[in-house]
Amino acid sequence: MGDNVIPLADLRYAAALPRIPTSGFEAGGLLADRLGRPLRDLRISVTDRCNFRCSYCMPKDVFDSDYKFLPQTSLLSFEEITRTARLFVAHGVTKLRLTGGEPLLRKHVEVLISQLAALRADDGTPGGRPLDITLTTNGSLLERKAQALRDAGLKRVTVSLDALDDAIFRRMNDVDFPVADVLRGIDAALAAGLAPIKINMVVKRGTNDHEIVPLARHVRERYGAGVVLRFIEYMDVGATNGWRMDEVLPSAQVVQRLHEAFPLQALEASAPGETAQRWGYRDGGGEIGVISSVTQAFCGDCNRARLSTEGKLFLCLFASRGHDLRSLLRGAKPDGSPYTDDEIARAIGLIWSEREDRYSQLRSAQPTGTGTGGDSGERRVEMHYIGG
Repeated sequence: MGDNVIPLADLRYAAALPRIPTSGFEAGGLLADRLGRPLRDLRISVTDRCNFRCSYCMPKDVFDSDYKFLPQTSLLSFEEITRTARLFVAHGVTKLRLTGGEPLLRKHVEVLISQLAALRADDGTPGGRPLDITLTTNGSLLERKAQALRDAGLKRVTVSLDALDDAIFRRMNDVDFPVADVLRGIDAALAAGLAPIKINMVVKRGTNDHEIVPLARHVRERYGAGVVLRFIEYMDVGATNGWRMDEVLPSAQVVQRLHEAFPLQALEASAPGETAQRWGYRDGGGEIGVISSVTQAFCGDCNRARLSTEGKLFLCLFASRGHDLRSLLRGAKPDGSPYTDDEIARAIGLIWSEREDRYSQLRSAQPTGTGTGGDSGERRVEMHYIGG
């Protein structure tokens, strides 16, 4: 394939060529969008591939053997990711989360982690402050990778686990993967020091909602306060998962079920822009969280940007359009010279300053039962492509 041929996989989502202002938005200046929200969290998708076929993310009838994933040449290199992350850090980002797809499928991802771990946030102290570097995984490769990830500089992990019952778990991942392997991965992560660990359960009414209390009981009894279990409302991300409102179990009902089994008390948020509402067990046996992006929108303090596998910047999980940062990382100006860090930083600053995304708030104002797709006619970005 010639250098001037763009793979069709690269064209699946619209992306604007970033504008570079002649002044303003330089690295070092903290940013706020049009709604006053700061930029603090960058989520980096390192692969669009996954070895699971969960129906709410990558249903097998869509992501089959004929599906065209991004070619290797389209993916940002580790050096390009690190360069981009460094510019975001200069704009105030303090947390980096690696996502996918399944990020542990990206070969030598621990090399990327070691590069990111060398970055520092400028907090006025000598040398700056280390970043909060974390990773979200389905846990399938975690047992064999945990120690290498920790040695490379990863701080903690979030593990997706939608059921404790093996038959239900195998049915939900749709590749017959056993739950025992994920549980061993969690144990390995704890042993390696990747803590505190978070476990995310996507709750789909009629599919796995009867697993809420059993999974909570298991986490309480086995891990105590060392693991935080979080319950996520089934979301209308993308357009391939067949989302329906009647399959959403509101977080309020999740909390009620848990409270009846293990009395809970509300806890304060641990950080601005936190997605989960925190609840602690009254007996001191740890805590749980609920992420209610369908029934209780939290767009008002969203401080997250998302970088896709091939360098498109998205400002919302439910976006249809991105901004093509890769064109600046790999391209050249009219005079043939490469774009400088300062120019790319100014482009990022302008993009964030014009942000006004608040999809979940707007959705909550619409009649219930509204399906996916948005009003623009453009296909919304899929979960596997941009991460959660």
